[in-house]
Amino acid sequence: MKKTSLVAIGALAALAVVGMIATGQSSIAPIDPPAPESFSAEAIARGQQLAALGDCAVCHTRDGGAPLTGGRAMVTPFGTLYTSNLTPDRDTGIGAWSFEAFKRAMRAGISREGDYLYPAFPYTAFTRIADEDLRDLYAYLMSRPAVKADRPNNRLPFPFNQRRIMAGWNFLFFDKGIFQPQAQRDAAWNRGAYLVEGLGHCSACHTPRNALGAERTGKDRFAGATVDGWQAPALNASNKPPIPWNQALLYDYFRNGFSRYHGAAAGPMAPVSAGLTQQSDTDLRAMARYLATFLPEQAGNLSPEQRAVELEQRTYGTLQPVSGRGGRIFNGACMACHHDGDSPKLNGVRLSLAVSNNLHAATPDNLLQVILHGIGDPARPELGYMPAFGNSLSDGQVVALTRYLREDFAGLPAWPDLEFKVAKLR
Repeated sequence: MKKTSLVAIGALAALAVVGMIATGQSSIAPIDPPAPESFSAEAIARGQQLAALGDCAVCHTRDGGAPLTGGRAMVTPFGTLYTSNLTPDRDTGIGAWSFEAFKRAMRAGISREGDYLYPAFPYTAFTRIADEDLRDLYAYLMSRPAVKADRPNNRLPFPFNQRRIMAGWNFLFFDKGIFQPQAQRDAAWNRGAYLVEGLGHCSACHTPRNALGAERTGKDRFAGATVDGWQAPALNASNKPPIPWNQALLYDYFRNGFSRYHGAAAGPMAPVSAGLTQQSDTDLRAMARYLATFLPEQAGNLSPEQRAVELEQRTYGTLQPVSGRGGRIFNGACMACHHDGDSPKLNGVRLSLAVSNNLHAATPDNLLQVILHGIGDPARPELGYMPAFGNSLSDGQVVALTRYLREDFAGLPAWPDLEFKVAKLR
């Protein structure tokens, strides 16, 4: 048996023991839903912006459901969870929650009724949010239309369906407490750290997790992870795109949901980017400032534009005449939008494949997801969309196209096991 499996079993046993001896948390008395006019317009507006940064509607809205009514399935290695209704409905939402109950859930991972919450709800990050921001977020949620919407029951096998084991999990992995600025850092860095590590909870997707679902630390922090079949790329020095990220490029990506030198936000990142585009320039620059501290030192004297031109001249200059199955598919399905820049732009921005992060990534997942499923809901409407080719290309054609793109545009050998990957992601 692998060492990691033994460690996981031992840790699970410890959680079970702590869960059995843990005492239940007290409930907080229910209230009548506060009237929306009891909150100021300014507080509600600030709360709306905070909710966009925290992606509240992204996770708490099922496909086809009303905003914030929950019911979205969260598939985890431990079973499937369904997100809660955040509207002020008294019976199925949080209408009976006082601010103190809301604050305890955000800061301590305990519901109004006294139940432990699962860390799929990222209270491990939200614990860092200041009182003022929590009050504004509460004002926004309580001013939304109340919608009665029951959620499906969680599907968790024993012992994960026993919420008390979270007492042990919290003891091992939960670092509770409001964000504390670092005196040796300036105000912009601290503001960025507060937003990234708190309400933004960026590490929740961009950090791999251990056998018990806790974010890894040390060199693995921000080292990338898999989310809903997509690869959330590393945000630290282990990320090696063809054109390195820097503070200015991070800000540009946050502001626009697109980078000329890296690509467009897609998959789970697209709605996150849509929330980022609603934030102030000051906050986005602060977030970029903080995250840039995890990046490696820049090497070489070429600017991002000079490097992009170099890569494009090396790749697009060899496209005609195309040959082989993958090249012919590219010429018929992709060239109209992903051309060398001499033709009109179609469907919004034109991504240069020569600099695409997806083509240079360690795995083909994101490239295959975009080919199969397209980008139908971009971060900003003016970015345009990319059509899905899953219904028009066979698995074999997708494999041939992917190999062609990887070899011709990235200059790298094709990924292994593409046939398996395509079938799995389709």
